[in-house]
Amino acid sequence: MTALNGVAPAVSTETSPFLQAIVQQIRANDTFGTYRNWNDDLLLKPYVIPKKERREITLDGAVDIATMSRILAFYRAIAARIEIETGQLAQVVLDINTEGFGWAIIFSGRLILVLKTIRDAHRFGFDTIEKLNAEGEKLIQKGVELAKAHAEVCDL
Repeated sequence: MTALNGVAPAVSTETSPFLQAIVQQIRANDTFGTYRNWNDDLLLKPYVIPKKERREITLDGAVDIATMSRILAFYRAIAARIEIETGQLAQVVLDINTEGFGWAIIFSGRLILVLKTIRDAHRFGFDTIEKLNAEGEKLIQKGVELAKAHAEVCDL
C-alpha cells in the first residue's frame, strides 16, 4: 500500500485484516467491475478525510449514495471480521435518515454485537488510515468478546 496523502501509512492492507475486509466489501458490491483494476489505496482513499475538510462538507440535503455505500462497507467489513473470529453469522442493519442521523447495528442471532449511533453521516470519514483501522479493530474486538461470552444467544 502506498501513501494516501504523501506519507506512508503505518498500516496497510497487507498487514491489516480489517482494511482487507473493507476492500473486499467494496469489490464485492462492484456490480459493473469498475474497481477491478483499482489498487487498494484508491479504494480506501474516500475513507480518509481530514477534520478540516470534513467540516467543509455541507449537511444540507440527503446523504449521497457514495457515502452511504462507504458507511455500509465499513460496517459489513466489521461483521465479516467478527464472523471469521467467532464462526458466528453476523448481519448488518444500517438505518440513516435523510438528515444523516441513524444507527448501525451488527447482530448475531439474538445478540447485538455492535451498536453505533451515526450523526452527520454526510461527513463520515477518518483523519488517517491508521484511525480508520483502529476504529474498525476496536469495534471488531468488542463484537468478538460479546459473541464469545454469549455464544448460546448467537445460535438460533
